[in-house]
Amino acid sequence: MEAIRCEQLSKTFGDVQALQPLDLAVEAGSIFGFLGRNGAGKTTTIRLLTGLAKPTTGTAWIAGVDTTQIDSVVRQVFGYLPQDPAFYAWMTPREYLDYLTRLFRIDGAERKRRVEEMLELAGLKDAAGRRIGGFSRGMQQRLGIAQAFIHRPPVLLLDEPTSSLDPAGRYEVLELIASLRGQATVFLSSHILADVERVCDTVGIIHQGQLLLVAKRDELLAQYATNVISLEVERPEGLPALDRFVAELQAQSWVTGITSSDNVLRIAVNDPAQSKRALWPLVSKHGLALNRYEWIRPSLEEIFIRLSGGMVL
Repeated sequence: MEAIRCEQLSKTFGDVQALQPLDLAVEAGSIFGFLGRNGAGKTTTIRLLTGLAKPTTGTAWIAGVDTTQIDSVVRQVFGYLPQDPAFYAWMTPREYLDYLTRLFRIDGAERKRRVEEMLELAGLKDAAGRRIGGFSRGMQQRLGIAQAFIHRPPVLLLDEPTSSLDPAGRYEVLELIASLRGQATVFLSSHILADVERVCDTVGIIHQGQLLLVAKRDELLAQYATNVISLEVERPEGLPALDRFVAELQAQSWVTGITSSDNVLRIAVNDPAQSKRALWPLVSKHGLALNRYEWIRPSLEEIFIRLSGGMVL
């Protein structure tokens, strides 16, 4: 099932086409990473999806509802966290969330239960009585996710939720987003590739207003995989066993190159199946103690740079 669908969705500002005609389908229940550098069209896409901007062409649907026509039904099908959320600084989180439940006409005991549930979800139970104005940026972002989810929408749209956070704040926000898996479809825009790689199961890459691809994260990484093995061995004392091992490796037909740094070897191969069968007997033959064995896969950053012609984020 599709939680989000766009057909020929585009936006032009004067002579600038911020978003080229976009055809996109996001599977229900996924955490979708919308990845691109600053100015690529991520925020424009989210503003079109939420009805905050009118498209030049095309239509968008969230949970089957046309979101280019804003009404009371549309507001129920998604929650939205902008890049720079604003709060009533004099309120406490409990007061603010209660205020939102009233806007969504959640009544009685359910309203109180929902507020406490969102405070727990965001890890703000202990800070529920403090004024929001004294919160760190990370706490505000977690509160922002809670407010977006207060009415239990099927889709959450999060625009750069980890931008400008310190490492601890980023970790907390990403953990919160990961905890939403299975509870809602999450559309997460970001220019921080490591964050997308960490929590998203599906990735869309946008560059200069054009969608370059959409793929499952693991399938994308496998598609651009390089056949390189990383070995970390304990350097033996006495006889130069490691040097003899490297020399024998270089003579193998399935090895195309070896680079080394101290006791870490990176071995490029042309036949992964044969290398998997032959490598272990060679390690054993030379009496090497192995600390780590890993098939190197590319990062999303490497894939993005390749797809966008060397343009870094």
